[in-house]
Amino acid sequence: MNRRCSELDNDAVEIRELIEEVVELTGKFNLSDFIWLCKNFDLQGIRKRFEVARVKYDSMIEKIIKEHEEDKKSMRGDGYLGREAKDDLLVAGTHTSAITVEWALAQLINNQDVLEKAREEIDKIVGKRRLVEESDIPNLPYLQAIVKETLRLHPAGPVIIRESAEDCTIGGYHIPAKTRLFVNVWAIGRDPQHWENPFEFNPDRFIDNGLSKLDVRGQHFHFLPFGSGRRGCTGTTLALQVVQTTLATLIQCFDFKIGDDTNAKVDMKEGEGVTLPRAHPLNFTPIPRLDLLPILN
Repeated sequence: MNRRCSELDNDAVEIRELIEEVVELTGKFNLSDFIWLCKNFDLQGIRKRFEVARVKYDSMIEKIIKEHEEDKKSMRGDGYLGREAKDDLLVAGTHTSAITVEWALAQLINNQDVLEKAREEIDKIVGKRRLVEESDIPNLPYLQAIVKETLRLHPAGPVIIRESAEDCTIGGYHIPAKTRLFVNVWAIGRDPQHWENPFEFNPDRFIDNGLSKLDVRGQHFHFLPFGSGRRGCTGTTLALQVVQTTLATLIQCFDFKIGDDTNAKVDMKEGEGVTLPRAHPLNFTPIPRLDLLPILN
């Protein structure tokens, strides 16, 4: 969008909060969706809250688009990005990647042995005199395994919704045409028939037991963090680049401290929402482990 944002940018903070509210409301259990006689009633006030948030969000996006249109005349090309594309980048891109990084950090703080192993890999391959770059990621297999394990346990899209185009039978179940289907990606990633110790955070499973080539792009149906087929996530490559590079940089540059207790554990309770956020924001103190000034200069 040709605009930098920070915590001091009121518009950026408000957009983030609106996105979080919309995502939460979209994933809430709504009686009106399941009781046909109540479909026209907003029994829990969810639709009203959603509409209020949507109007505010649309207004702020239109403001950004107008600012962009005014600036584009001084740019090469038209410099224009449609409203739908902005929705995809802000909600489907930025928000889901941020949630994945947050879950990964929470797991690393609770599993210090995994954190130290990842840090040793980064220090060996990248060193301490420069920051991790995107081109380093293929040489960091353990970091990739951490991201895969995070996506297995905490998929940013825990449920995939599809509609059958025609009558079919799957696994002995008859599915009429136009039936809406819910694929529980969260449960698939924790299925004991396919995963040993499925509730344990263990990136080594993607290194040591033949799962290193397990693809996140929907080629293996017991691992579908980005969906599969023609309706799979179009931003998979971008999401992986952002998540892996961001996480690697944080691991390289900082230690993480929770309160005053060195043995404190992060609460891993899941919250409500269509993107499976944490129930409570991850709060920790980052402690620099590198002299960043010479690196940044």
